[in-house]
Amino acid sequence: MDTLLLNQEAVDENTQMADVIRAVEDAFAAYARGDAQMPAKSYIDLPQYNGDFRSMPAYLEADDWDAAGIKWVNVHPDNPEDFDLPTVMGTMVYSNPENAFPLAIMDGTELTMKRTGAAAAVATDHLAVEDATTMGVVGAGVQSYTQLEAISEVRPIEEVVVSDLDEERVADFIDYFEDDFEVRAGSIAEAAQCDVLSTVTPVEDPIVSREDIGEHTHVNAMGADAEGKHELADEILLDAKLVIDDHAQTTHSGEINVPYHEGVLTDDDIYGEVGDIVVGDLAGRTDEDGITVFDSTGLAIQDVAAAHVVYEHADENDNGYPFDLIGTGTQ
Repeated sequence: MDTLLLNQEAVDENTQMADVIRAVEDAFAAYARGDAQMPAKSYIDLPQYNGDFRSMPAYLEADDWDAAGIKWVNVHPDNPEDFDLPTVMGTMVYSNPENAFPLAIMDGTELTMKRTGAAAAVATDHLAVEDATTMGVVGAGVQSYTQLEAISEVRPIEEVVVSDLDEERVADFIDYFEDDFEVRAGSIAEAAQCDVLSTVTPVEDPIVSREDIGEHTHVNAMGADAEGKHELADEILLDAKLVIDDHAQTTHSGEINVPYHEGVLTDDDIYGEVGDIVVGDLAGRTDEDGITVFDSTGLAIQDVAAAHVVYEHADENDNGYPFDLIGTGTQ
């Protein structure tokens, strides 16, 4: 039996966004039901290289499938300038849970972008107003593209406002989507007045103020993935229906990590986890809700769910490179 090697192009081809959204929603549900195992994300900090590694293993059992895998991912901010490499690179090992055979080794960078967009879409579907037609994006890097692609699968987005200090990034974003949406550059405040807002920046000092946010805006806070990162003013978090992906990860490295450890925000200010909304244990948006916030740190179960989609579509798309990783005759 061969292991399938899937590069970025194959991962992209095999991940239709609607399929990934469904799989990620299944993963959130499995986690809420207790049908998933997800050890804490572990870090190897390498200050001498201004970087770190992160390992993210998980197993989940959905209604009609189960899957296991581990993602090995880095963050090295100096890579583009010093080595002509991406800041973030990931490798996903996808295994058969029954016998542990490594079914596939695949690009984890494209996988991360797709599942991150899908996670925002799941939260948006449960927390945004039903007739949301406008979307703001703060931060026009690579993650911003799948935010719009995924969220437009669950809401009829027509108008998009994108804000970034880098005018070239803004121009590239507008060019990419101009045939599908009415998209324009704008300020953070203009983006934050939209029905849905996704923030995808690495900042450590909040850049979105309470006054910026529309009274019924749903915010996907996607940028914070390490201690100290913080995109939204504390007042937004305190005033909103605040939903998280996982308590341990968000309090350690999510959008709420700074105010949580400073005691500004407590567990009483957290409405619940998105998986509990997915399975119906908690209500999503109600008529009484104003601002809603989803604090997403990115969970290993999302990677495993997306990897399942990639592998399941490899045959029909006839992509990937089979190779004998284990060795013929190995028990």
